[in-house]
Amino acid sequence: MTPTDTRRLVDPELLTLLDAWPKVDLTEDLLPALRSADRLPAPELDAASKAVDMTRRTVPGPAGAPDVGVLVYRPTGAGPFSCIFHIHGGGYVIGAVDGQEAQHRGMVARLGCVIVTVDYRLAPETRFPGAIEDCYAALAWTFANAAELGVDPTRIGVMGESAGGGLAAALALLARDRGDYALAFQHLIYPMLDDRTVTHADPHPHTGEFIWTPHNNRFGWAALLGVEPGSDGVSPYAAAARAEDLTGLPPAFVSTGSLDLFLEEDLEYARRLLRAGVATELHVYPGGYHGFDFDPAAAVAQQARRDSFAALHRFLNQGPI
Repeated sequence: MTPTDTRRLVDPELLTLLDAWPKVDLTEDLLPALRSADRLPAPELDAASKAVDMTRRTVPGPAGAPDVGVLVYRPTGAGPFSCIFHIHGGGYVIGAVDGQEAQHRGMVARLGCVIVTVDYRLAPETRFPGAIEDCYAALAWTFANAAELGVDPTRIGVMGESAGGGLAAALALLARDRGDYALAFQHLIYPMLDDRTVTHADPHPHTGEFIWTPHNNRFGWAALLGVEPGSDGVSPYAAAARAEDLTGLPPAFVSTGSLDLFLEEDLEYARRLLRAGVATELHVYPGGYHGFDFDPAAAVAQQARRDSFAALHRFLNQGPI
């Protein structure tokens, strides 16, 4: 797809963040520098967020694979607490387990929950199924150690943004199909779900110009899969949109921006979840590009964060449907 000038469609309050965001066309040679680059400035922590306990743990990895690192954030008190199992984004090729520490501390302080976030292996060094199996191993550890963590095992759900949202959706499928763990919810923020998006003959004319572009999307999927995106035989545990049956999945929250490259794949996944009888809440934010909700001041970003927080609050306090 040849990008068009969609800047006129961006919410004006989001332009400052857009202009500050580095413009990058991913290549394998760039990955080391991107992985070590400075991140967006973290918000100032309040006293309650600073009081949240954070510990680093190493947990058993998949059979024949290295152990997996996790960060565990706990509120004060004895519990039992509900739990968010979080998976970071980064197109399957970048991102870090501690990249959202400030956000996680604030969520734990406000929601009164535990957050476990997983340091999964990145592509292209590790192809599918390495990342999803790392996530499954860390999820298994979370359930097995729920009592030690002060977690109610009936109130554990998965959450992720972008590629993390894609992994969260795939993890919900894998947990359902293996039958070992019952998840309370899946909370998917502009999830990266469908490798076939970059192969569409008639792509959406107004999405994907900013932040996460068709070029970067093709690179990320090829790095994960080891084959060209859109190839036959791609597993639904790599690209959740490939799943033929979405019945029996936990209730879902799906949000995206109107200019996000993932707009149509996210809309379609939400539609299919609803048709499969999965309670699903869907939000599309006008003028929002990929990652827009990190803007600290824009009204549309604040609304997206409020909606996300409200859905998490409901999920964490009512348990599985």
